[in-house]
Amino acid sequence: MEQPFSTSKVTVEYFDPHDVYKLLAPGLIPRLPLRDLNWQSHAGPLRSISTLHVELIPSGADTSVIFSPLSSTNPKGGPTPNDAASQPPKDDGFLTAQIGGGARPASTEQTDTTLRVPAAATKERRHQIPGLRRTPYLKILLVRCDDNDTYKSTTRAEIREWIKANTPPSQGKTGSHAEIHDAFEWLVLHVVLPNTVAATQPRTAGAKVLDSSSSTTKSRWGGGSSTLLEKMRHDFNGSTKGSVDRVRQIRIGINDVPYNMLPRVVPAVPTGYHESEQESEAAWADLIGKIKELILSSFDTRVTQYEEDIKEKDGQRSLPGWNFCTFFILKEGLARGFESVGLVEDALVGYDELSVGLDAIINAQSKSGSPEAHGGALLGFTPDLKDTAQQAIREIVDGNLEFDEEEAVDLQAGERRMLDQSDSIPITSSRKAYRELILANNVSLFDFRCYIFARQISLLLRLGNAWSTREELLTKLKEQQEMVPKGVAPRAPAPKVTEEPENLLHLAEICKRTLEFVPAISTVMREDIIAAILSTRQGEDGEATQITLAPAQTEIVDNMVSSFAFSVAQQILAQTSTKALPIPQSILDDTPDQKAAIPEPKSIMHPTRTSSIAGHRPPPSPGFPSGRMDDHTLSAPYLKSGLEELAARRAELYALSRNILEECGKKRGWSDGWASVPTVGESGINELEDVSLDDTAEDLEPRTAPGLHTSIAGVKTTLLRTALDNRDDFYRLYETLTDKALRHFTVANHWHSVQASMADLAVLKFHLEDYSEAAKYFHSVIPFFGEGGWSLLELSMLVMYARCLKQLQKLDEYVNHALRKLLCKAAVAEKARLEHKSRFRIGFTSAAEYPEAAAITGFLSDLLSVSETLEKDIRIPLTGFFCNMGLDGPPFYDEGQDSFSLFLDMQSLLVDEFEADSVSLRIVSPAFAGNREIWLQTEKPVTIYPGPNKVRVQSTVMMAGTFQVDQIRLCSKKVLLHYERDISDKSSSSGLRNATLTLYQRASCLDVQVVGSKDLQLDQKKLLDLELSTGWNNIKTCEVKIRSATGGLRLIMNEVEVIGDNQPTKSEGGSFKFGAIPEKSILKIRFPFTVEQDLLDVAVRAEVTYSTDRGSFTFTRTSIIPISLALEVNVQDVFKHHALFSRFAVSTASDSPLRLFKSELLSSELFESHFGQPSSHPILIFPKQPTGLLYKITRRPEINPGPTTKKTLYLKLYYSVLQDEIEHLFKTALSKALESSPLWEFSKALTSKLVYVVRKSLSPHDLEKAGLLGELSTSFLLKTNWEALFPGLTPVATSSSTDISSTNLANFIVSWAKGHPILHLPHPDPSTFETNTITIPVDIPPVAIVHTADIILQQPLPTVPGTDSETGCPTVCTNQVIPATLHLKWTRTWDTADNPAFDRDLEFGYEITAPGDTWLLGGRRKGHFVIPGGSELSSEPGKTEAEIGMVMIPLREGYLTMPGVEIREVQSGNEEGVGMGMVSGGFGGTGIHCETDCRNLGETIYVVGDRAKVTLSLDASGPGGGPLVLECERGYNGDGARVVV
Repeated sequence: MEQPFSTSKVTVEYFDPHDVYKLLAPGLIPRLPLRDLNWQSHAGPLRSISTLHVELIPSGADTSVIFSPLSSTNPKGGPTPNDAASQPPKDDGFLTAQIGGGARPASTEQTDTTLRVPAAATKERRHQIPGLRRTPYLKILLVRCDDNDTYKSTTRAEIREWIKANTPPSQGKTGSHAEIHDAFEWLVLHVVLPNTVAATQPRTAGAKVLDSSSSTTKSRWGGGSSTLLEKMRHDFNGSTKGSVDRVRQIRIGINDVPYNMLPRVVPAVPTGYHESEQESEAAWADLIGKIKELILSSFDTRVTQYEEDIKEKDGQRSLPGWNFCTFFILKEGLARGFESVGLVEDALVGYDELSVGLDAIINAQSKSGSPEAHGGALLGFTPDLKDTAQQAIREIVDGNLEFDEEEAVDLQAGERRMLDQSDSIPITSSRKAYRELILANNVSLFDFRCYIFARQISLLLRLGNAWSTREELLTKLKEQQEMVPKGVAPRAPAPKVTEEPENLLHLAEICKRTLEFVPAISTVMREDIIAAILSTRQGEDGEATQITLAPAQTEIVDNMVSSFAFSVAQQILAQTSTKALPIPQSILDDTPDQKAAIPEPKSIMHPTRTSSIAGHRPPPSPGFPSGRMDDHTLSAPYLKSGLEELAARRAELYALSRNILEECGKKRGWSDGWASVPTVGESGINELEDVSLDDTAEDLEPRTAPGLHTSIAGVKTTLLRTALDNRDDFYRLYETLTDKALRHFTVANHWHSVQASMADLAVLKFHLEDYSEAAKYFHSVIPFFGEGGWSLLELSMLVMYARCLKQLQKLDEYVNHALRKLLCKAAVAEKARLEHKSRFRIGFTSAAEYPEAAAITGFLSDLLSVSETLEKDIRIPLTGFFCNMGLDGPPFYDEGQDSFSLFLDMQSLLVDEFEADSVSLRIVSPAFAGNREIWLQTEKPVTIYPGPNKVRVQSTVMMAGTFQVDQIRLCSKKVLLHYERDISDKSSSSGLRNATLTLYQRASCLDVQVVGSKDLQLDQKKLLDLELSTGWNNIKTCEVKIRSATGGLRLIMNEVEVIGDNQPTKSEGGSFKFGAIPEKSILKIRFPFTVEQDLLDVAVRAEVTYSTDRGSFTFTRTSIIPISLALEVNVQDVFKHHALFSRFAVSTASDSPLRLFKSELLSSELFESHFGQPSSHPILIFPKQPTGLLYKITRRPEINPGPTTKKTLYLKLYYSVLQDEIEHLFKTALSKALESSPLWEFSKALTSKLVYVVRKSLSPHDLEKAGLLGELSTSFLLKTNWEALFPGLTPVATSSSTDISSTNLANFIVSWAKGHPILHLPHPDPSTFETNTITIPVDIPPVAIVHTADIILQQPLPTVPGTDSETGCPTVCTNQVIPATLHLKWTRTWDTADNPAFDRDLEFGYEITAPGDTWLLGGRRKGHFVIPGGSELSSEPGKTEAEIGMVMIPLREGYLTMPGVEIREVQSGNEEGVGMGMVSGGFGGTGIHCETDCRNLGETIYVVGDRAKVTLSLDASGPGGGPLVLECERGYNGDGARVVV
């Protein structure tokens, strides 16, 4: 029978006739295992063998078993009956097999120096099928030879005898295939002891010794003498070229040999040679290298022969008599060879190929029906399974159905007892003699598949460095190292054993293959057992007449298959357990325990009885598992490749075990809870679990045949038998397996599987009526199924969750977490049903599953009734219960009152009707960011029915403009259904149809207008006028609130003026309360305002709350009022001695022309204004063409200025803006046309849109053209899409039956525009037309002194004869002397300021200036004059005037302007001060403002040349090619002189 052996080591046999192995071992064992071997594959790349374990066995030992040469002290004896090797343990796959072997012989003090060939080494008969024996790859002969004489006399002959006995003469030449399959190499190792002649010899004759001068040494080793090593190599290595060196020598140090083993005879002639430490280490390295070389050589020889034989056998498949079992043993021999040297991957490939080959053979046999023709027939059934089935049937027949009490309780048996239970470890190659059965063709398909799978798992465990195989090899290495004799130090340090990490990918591969193996082997096993039972019946009846099984037999088959599958899954889980998996804490027990996080094989295979009965604590939180590990679980050792894959596969194995348990429990009526799940759909739950939802409580009871009870006969797995013993243990194991699968799925990040496992636990707890635990699980798992689209399953869970909370009396959670979600999800399913029903479909489609109304009925009433007991309101999104929400049509305006209504469509998705206390809706205006809002509400409670509903909501708040629905609220008791949308977010879909509406103000309703005051005075506060028109409302009480809607605008309400008979009864701040106001009345409120910064317009919000006979109403309007000035005025002042002339330039401040009707400059107490003849018609002012107004201002001489004297004048302008006139014209004309039309109620809407279009359409050019022509074309109105400007219109409930819509309004405007193609601008009469006025304050700047300078020519002035002196422009000749007088005077008439600096004398300087190339001036061009201080206003010439003579000579011809005069104040300490202009003065050193009026400004003198006759030459001889002046005669000086040039 085959014995187990290590899967990663080769056997090396040694023959130790001189008992020197124990001296060699201290240096050899620490250098094992062999490392870094390279073998060239015949069909692939170079293979590397990182570690090769070597098992040293003594010659004569049984190589078919695994043993250690250190197990015994008898080297020459074989293994004793008491040795561990004589009773090898079974390879259970869980624990390391106990390694034992041939015992070491006891050492004796007398050394037998005669080498005897062991009896075990004699020739034995080989098996005809290679691969069945385990033979050594290398045989080593340990030789002790102390001197040359011994070698010549005995040792050489003994070596030859050993070589002849152990080496076949045909090896390496023409040996048989069987011999080549067991090919091996041999090696002679000479062990040299100290104090011997051999120890004094060098390894080679040419080696140097320490004392080369010794003559004795020369005579002893001179000439042709050679060392012992050289002699051995010469005798046994062969003389042919390329022969293998098979002799090595190792010298043992004197300190490495026990004293009793040291030779007592010392060589008489010492040579002085001693081996150094480096030479010793080199010798050991050479020995190890030779061992590796020889092992690989024998391995290569074996592989070559195996491959040739396999190729030959494979080519004989089609021949008669070809047997797959024989082929299997042959090919498996190659795989085991690969395995022995550590090439596990190659071995695994071999077994995979054999597995595929077996499948192909079975398929071919099943198709042909002739097994013998396709590889040979296998057994029809497995004898072991037949015996087990017969035993189980006898248990049932005898009535032995009770569970063994001792076996059930004692679940903590020892490891040896656990290993003896072979049913707990079903998959192992040592379970039975599989290879002998296969070789004998006496194997069933079940055993065949189990053996192949066991070998595959064994190899994968080795690749994965699993704890079982790793501990086996480490134990072997440790035993080899411990063989060093006591008191002898090892010659080489022991290698450090480093724990290599597991390869999680290979462990995951094991689990993956198991998941594929269990279903397949279960089918094979079921057929095997049935065939065994049928064979028994056939033997009893003589023929197989019955092909069906009895119920008891079917029960036995199911139990055996379930037990085997369960055991396989548990075995693989134990073998693949690793500490590298950071398994989180169990949700069934919150006690932190590292053992709970890392499963132990024993606890998985055999859980304790006490722990399975112990109560379970609740999970740490309803949201577990979160997938987050503790900090220590995320350390570096756990972050390795394949972790998630291994965790996922192990979780699937746990799920497989749970499914097996579940199927066994169904036969006993123990449901997992899914059968009792509430039905919300016809087949929604059936798709998830294969259970019937139509079963009643009676149907869920155990269904057994009459007179037959369920039995555990055939269940050999202790854990499964324990669980099937009673209901509590069943559910406890079910929870445990589900929990383990959940935790492994958490590590694998398989979130869907985690939630599915959590759902299983929740349903189980609900089934067991553990509502507290079930509620926690449901709370965690329900959101996942909702997001994943499992609507029916989610609804079923919500129903169970609600029942749990109701049983626990957690009303708050019952309402907010269970009922709320349940109703919302049911509504979502109903919405999906409606969409599916309305969807257009082509062809056949599968029917969708939707919840039944009966399963959800009643929960809504529970929600409403329980909500009254809660403290807070329950807020639920309205879209969760309703769909297809939207406004049904535009607003409906109520007749005779200022209110409107909206009809809200909403389809209820609930299955129950309910009464809503109120339904409200809010609309807001996007233009004002939600500041303008209106709430609409039902007048009384309404009943909401399942399906479509139409609800009317009404509002007494009126506000014109465009609005959008942003909130809907439905209140029923303490349940608030709300809907909110962000109107600013255009990208998101609102889910609300027709959410935009437009409210129009009717002509008969109350109206409020806020406009700027037509009278404006710039030095006072600006005014705004609020005009309130009551319309058809007979107001009882009224309250007007005025608020600023612009930042920086301040309304001054303490200066409000109410114009008219209706005065407020109470006013406070911006609120004014009035009493009764009759219909069609107008109320005006005027109030000033200020702004913090310059603004073009301001916004004012007016809210009017009033009550009539029909109720209370509110009207709100936000008006935008332009406050910028329509015109601009610039002024230019010219000071004279007795008057001031001011020119005002008036221009428009916009693109629209202005019409100026009248202007006034209002006089003050100190000044008086004068104006010429005013215009008889209004003046039209265009942009960039201002008009000028010239006023003469004189001072009243009788008035002396004082502190209270009013000095400011006011310019008052009466004007109108042409664009305002045009807008008023269109508005008046359209309103007149609408008076007799049914559209009169919408006249305000029509006129406002018309004014908007006119303002937008008219360009500045159109306005100028209209101002010039006095008419305007209306053709631009025909280009406007009027219908788009009137959205949301509905027929008005009036006595007229005419429908008013946007189309009717658009047609009316178009027809009106066509009927009035030209509108003539009226010529407004200032006396009747209400014009705008603006009053501008005009301040006269105080001027201290006004100087007047006048150059007067002396008369008579000699002029050129023949000129006209009456034109006012004298004519003189060049260089003519012109006498003149400078006349200076000053006045303080325009000094209106009180300046103390005027009390002192003021000194001024004058200067006459003229261009140097124009005038030559003579006389006093510069001078000073003093104005005495404290001088009063006087007109006496002697005090205010002065005359200064001067001479002027013109230097060139033409019109020459008169010289100018500059007058400047002279500062003290300087001759002159800062210069001032001739007209405009400046400030001198004393800061006095002066003006100079130069009377000669603009006057000219015509200067001509003094020439009577000129003679010219007409040729080009002059300068520059021009004429040449020959002579010139002066004719105006009277002397007749002639000048010749």
